[in-house]
Amino acid sequence: MFNKFLNLFKKEEEERPSALTDYSTMLVDFHNHVLPGIDDGSKSMEDSMTMLRNFEALGLKKVIASPHSMADGYINSNEKILQLREEVRLEIKKNNINLEFDAAAEYYMDELFMEKLERKDLLTIGNNYVLMELSYLSKPNNTGEVIYKMQISGYRLILAHPERYPYYYEDSFANYKNFKDRGVFFQINLGSLVGKYGAQAKYTAEKMIDENMVEFVSSDLHTVPQFQMLRDCLKSKHLEKILSSDILRNKTLV
Repeated sequence: MFNKFLNLFKKEEEERPSALTDYSTMLVDFHNHVLPGIDDGSKSMEDSMTMLRNFEALGLKKVIASPHSMADGYINSNEKILQLREEVRLEIKKNNINLEFDAAAEYYMDELFMEKLERKDLLTIGNNYVLMELSYLSKPNNTGEVIYKMQISGYRLILAHPERYPYYYEDSFANYKNFKDRGVFFQINLGSLVGKYGAQAKYTAEKMIDENMVEFVSSDLHTVPQFQMLRDCLKSKHLEKILSSDILRNKTLV
């Protein structure tokens, strides 16, 4: 009888909705594509302003754009990214949007990234963090070497959306623990918590949160319609859990 009662209590806990109403406890979104006309995100300054108004309405205080940087498609120089950052800052003032704005990059681990790493020419976030993504198709065989080179160069690696790499979660969760042992920080996408990238990515993101492996969360937002996904995500109990966690580091980026 007691076990039956306990199971009913657990079920009620699981079904109880999140108490979140906005992202004010997250404070900073640092993985998004709001710089206009530079990658597969915002197509115009008007789109960028609409996106930033939506971020403000959701309670965020700071947005850091992270346009793609990759040899195959988006060879975005530091100068180009920072020039666009200044243009967006001017438009933010003109539009009376109450947000702090900055820009860095989402680096794809390829030859362009390795060249920038050798020159120590990477745009960083906060306390020398670098946001890096991997291939979705095949498991890279040199991540250990890259992590080591980054660390001896003084960079702190944030791995973008680790829950979306099938060759890691389909193989063994030990792959993720190996990254943690190497001092890699994890940033999961908010959309993963509502199944945007499939059931396995959702399961993996939630498991990472349950095992205290997640230091950062962000939107990876590309378009205005995707803000509905962010509003839906506020219902997630796992989002509520990570936003109230002591290990979440988004607030250190203010």
